[in-house]
Amino acid sequence: MPLAEPMEKQFKSPVRKLLPFFERSRNGWKRKCAAAKAAVRRLKNRMEKLEVSRQRWKELAQERGQGLKRLRRELGAQKK
Repeated sequence: MPLAEPMEKQFKSPVRKLLPFFERSRNGWKRKCAAAKAAVRRLKNRMEKLEVSRQRWKELAQERGQGLKRLRRELGAQKK
């Protein structure tokens, strides 16, 4: 099967008008992509910090809960 020769696309507008349009288009999607990547990076960092904070608070709550149980047992033993 012979390789097809590349087809040159013929534009109706002059190249001097097309080039700035294509450059603006390319620069626009590159800027949009960079902004989206930065937003994703910020959200990932925030999520990681929130997970660490949540784990820390969870451990603190469990620790305080165990301390409360111990104190209630001591109080119950003193009442008897």
